[in-house]
Amino acid sequence: MKRFKNILFVMDSELKGGDAFERAVLLAENNQARLTIVSIVGELPAQDNEEFQDISILEVQDSIISKHTMQLKNMLSSIETKIKISSKVLIGVDFLILIQEVLKQNIDLLIKTADEEGIINRIFTSSDMHLLRKCPCPVWLIKASRKGHYKKIMAAVDFDPFNIKAEDEALNQQIIEISGTLALSDFSELHIIHVWDAYGESSLRSGLAYQPEAYVNAYVERIRVKHHNLLTKLTADFIARGGTEVFDYLKPKIHLVKGCAQDMIAETVKDQEIDLIVMGTVGRTGIPGFIMGNTAETILNRIDCSVLAIKPDGFVTPVRLAE
Repeated sequence: MKRFKNILFVMDSELKGGDAFERAVLLAENNQARLTIVSIVGELPAQDNEEFQDISILEVQDSIISKHTMQLKNMLSSIETKIKISSKVLIGVDFLILIQEVLKQNIDLLIKTADEEGIINRIFTSSDMHLLRKCPCPVWLIKASRKGHYKKIMAAVDFDPFNIKAEDEALNQQIIEISGTLALSDFSELHIIHVWDAYGESSLRSGLAYQPEAYVNAYVERIRVKHHNLLTKLTADFIARGGTEVFDYLKPKIHLVKGCAQDMIAETVKDQEIDLIVMGTVGRTGIPGFIMGNTAETILNRIDCSVLAIKPDGFVTPVRLAE
């Protein structure tokens, strides 16, 4: 099963660890992983030479950094843990400085509380979306109101049975494996979903390309079987890696759903009361600059749960380390 070795946890703006911090510590303990806690201080404004009542902007920033550093140290000294936890204050644009820290430390999981935008009814802010698009390692955004263990975890897998690619298979295996690992540690119910559709069905049934119903039904059933067989293979591969005992314990609920992925995944998350969805965020276009698939982005704007977003092996972030 998937094990994380180097975890980065991002404190919220009020420096309150809460449930997300406890989860990061527990995950690090269970994986015997290195854990780094970071707090972010905004960039120094352009008027860095200005003084207000004999206090410069630079002195104000230094004071803020000192306060953050002390609060992080006090927090770490107040908890008992089996692992060594380090802390750090970062300065800059939050998503950029976090991705650069991921690159510097070779982080394999970033965890933070989602900065919910309640005014426009979105769980993820533009900064969080930048992380989901551009961070090279898995990003776990925990819904702020989420407390306690996850009752239900869903792995969302995506593939084209008529154009099977090794990178798609590897990504789907990683999604299921991480979902299974978290479901075991949280004693959660594991769900696996794949949404499929039959190209041109509506036109064949009632459009200019109309065909008899029996013909269309047979065509749609052939498509369904293709998707079913590949989903079954993914599940079998999961059993082979984790063992039948793990599979029998988890008893994952399989959802092979017909329709539009943007609609059906969001609908299933709501209907099944999913607490965490694990999914890929990179589309299949192969066009440079398309660093998040339209389907993934639409789903993320419609769901109301925590998300763990996975990139495929070989993904290269557009963010670069500062010279």
